[in-house]
Formats: sequence, C-alpha cells, structure tokens
Amino acid sequence: MRSNLRRNGTRAVEDVTSATDPAEAAGWLALAPNRHTGPRAPEPSRHDRCPVTADGTRPRPATPTPRGTGEVAHAAAAFVRQHHAEQELGDPAARLAEVDAELAATGTYTHTPQELAFGARVAWRNANRCIGRLYWQSLRVRDLRHLTAAEEIAEACADHLREAAPGGRIRPLITVFAPDRPDHSGPRIWNEQLIRYAGYIQRDGHVVGDPRGTGLTAYARRLGWRGGDGSPFDVLPLLVQADPRRPPRCFDLPSDAILEVPLLHPEFDWWSDLGLRWHAVPALANMCLEIGGVCYGAAPFNGWYMGTEIGARNLADTDRYNLLPYLAECLGLDTSSDRSLWKDRALVELNRSVLHSFDSAGVTMADHHTESRRFLTHVAREESRGRAVGADWSWIVPPLSGSTTPVFHRTYDDEPATPAYVHHPDAHTRARGEEPTTQRPTRPWRDLL
Repeated sequence: MRSNLRRNGTRAVEDVTSATDPAEAAGWLALAPNRHTGPRAPEPSRHDRCPVTADGTRPRPATPTPRGTGEVAHAAAAFVRQHHAEQELGDPAARLAEVDAELAATGTYTHTPQELAFGARVAWRNANRCIGRLYWQSLRVRDLRHLTAAEEIAEACADHLREAAPGGRIRPLITVFAPDRPDHSGPRIWNEQLIRYAGYIQRDGHVVGDPRGTGLTAYARRLGWRGGDGSPFDVLPLLVQADPRRPPRCFDLPSDAILEVPLLHPEFDWWSDLGLRWHAVPALANMCLEIGGVCYGAAPFNGWYMGTEIGARNLADTDRYNLLPYLAECLGLDTSSDRSLWKDRALVELNRSVLHSFDSAGVTMADHHTESRRFLTHVAREESRGRAVGADWSWIVPPLSGSTTPVFHRTYDDEPATPAYVHHPDAHTRARGEEPTTQRPTRPWRDLL
C-alpha cells in the first residue's frame, strides 16, 4: 500500500529585491468564510517571562532590575544541589566550589554535559502547560554549545528534525546552543517552531496560510526570502540570529528535514481533495531553557503531537486556519444555528482525520484520552517520589471533549519551578517578525524576576 507520508521543502534563500507576490496565488483558504484578516498579537500571559526568581518564589510585579552574580550564585547552588541529590552523586561541595570560582572570574559558569542533560529533562518535567511529561526522562540532549555561526545553527536545526523523526517514529529531543553570557547574548531563533507555515496577506486583507505567521512571513521577505508557492502550507525559512547586533539570516530547511502528513479521512474519500496537511515534529524553537541562572536562548526541543493540537487548535481556531465553517459546508451541515452543533460535528471529523492520517502514515501521535490517563500516571509517579506536579488546568485539559477525560475532574497547583522552559517578551516580538524595542540585557538572569 502506498504510504501517505510526504516530505516537502522550499527553495534556497537568495538576497533579492523583487519576487513574485504570493498575494497573487490563490488557495482554498482564500475561499473559506470568516477568514482572519491579519496577524493577531498574543494575549498577555503571566508565563511570558521567566516565571520564578532564583530561589523559586513567585515574581513580584516590579520593574526589571539587574541581578548580580550573588543571585546567580544562589540559583546555581540550588541547581547543583538538586542535581547531586536526585542523581545520588554524593557531596556537592567540590562542584559548588568550582562554580563559585568560575562565577567570581567570569560572572557566569559552564554546565557540565551531565548537568545540561539533567537540567533540560527537569525543565520538561516542570513544564506546567505540557500534558505529555510522563516520558521526561527519555529526552535526548544534543549539546551543541560550541556552534556560533548562523549557518551552523541552521544546519543543526535541520539535523534535529531528521533525528527527531526516523521513519516517522517521533523521539523527544532537544538541541542546546550557546547560552547568554555577561558580555553578550547567545544565538536566537526567531521562529516559534522549527517548522511553521507562512501566512500571505492578500490584497483584500484576507490570509492564505497561517495567520499566525503573517508577521514573520513579511519580515523574511524583507530579508530576501522569495516566498513559497503561495499555498496554505508553505514552510517558513528559519530566521537565525547569531549576533544580537545584526539582523537574523534566513535559511530554508532542506526537503528531507520536513516530514509532513497529508490529511485523509477514514470515511470520506473526498477529504483528500481538500489538500490539507500538517508537519509531524512540533519542535518549539524560541523558548529560553533556564538552568540554575543560565539562559539558553536557542534550545529547540520536541515531543510528539497530541491530535487535538492540530485538529482542535491549529486548523480550527478562528485566528488560525479557521476550517470549521469550510468543513461544515463540505459535510452538508446546517450552519444556520449554533444549536445544530455544526461546529462540534465538524471539529470531531477534523480530529478523526488527523488521528487517522498520522496512524496511516506510521507517524507517532497521541490522542487526548490516552495522554490524559498518562498524565495522571505521571502525577502519581512524581508524588510517590515526593515531588509535587504543577499544572495549568486550562492547558492540561484537552480542547476537545475535555469533560470526558480524567484530567478535567480535578484541580492543580500552577506553581512554577526551575529549571524551566520560559518565554521572554522579546521572543514573542521576534515571532511576530518585529524587532525587539530594546536589546536583551547582557546578563540572562536579569529576566528572572
């Protein structure tokens, strides 16, 4: 049987001053009703900056102020003790002395490979918005802190995507690049994820593609990206900034690094004619990995998709692809009243399509019922080891049939902890294709308020 696994890529980026206008290209999304008409800024969130202070307490609403090496030393010592305690490494005194000496000499310190791997895995364990934390100890860590050039970082990101999905079997993976230091910032990846789809604003104001990507699409064009075919699923180039004093550079991902799954339906043969698809590896790219007071601003990491992330959010949200009205029409549903539950019916069929397609293609994907049970297994396992599990209820409960899952029927403490993956405000700014209004402080711990 022919596999419906398909890998697509885009052209190499060239420095150009003129190119074919993607607004001239038509796609099925341009014909869908109730289309989003432009980029929408993300809603303010209390998770938008490093969520804890060095001593693990909640932030105080105050103006950011520089943090000295004394506070970094406090965060470093707490992390070193945690590492030695959990890994049963014995007395941490010698390592603490090494860290103190390096801090006194340089203003920062260097994690050992073992500390980096432990910190990255615990940061996943501490991710309050992630339902898939049961396998946090299986996270594979690629230590590429020695890479400094934008070309090297882009190539390593492509390698990350290849290594994360051998034969469609998704593996949790993180690639860690150089951290921020007192005298300069480390590299940054502007994209929210290593693979995101472009959003082309049409002359009438509507969007072909992902409205979330319109800002970054326009910015990439200004940097010289020619654009894709003008389809709803053109893969954006990577925007890598190795030097904070210079603009980022564009790099198209090689075709063999982009694993995509065309969407079919278990019942409706016509579904394949819609031309829907989605990429297989959800590799978050612009979050800060914070370990013991050190910020790794470029550390793309992935698990695997839960079906509802694609079927109930990316393709269904009104400020994303907004497919429900279009699919309801294709399904012949009565959309004259919400009481017909046409949105619910279309949403279920869309999610059936996503699960069926990934299963048929042999690509790893979780469903929300199974992942909910796994999360409670994770909670029980951690609590049996004396560790509390923080969780954001609004993110843990699936966006489809939430009350039918066991995670719905309980409450959670949303207490942040470190190590952690966090969003800095300037990361959101870059993801919208905008220059940060101010340069990031040269010391990463200044954001740890």
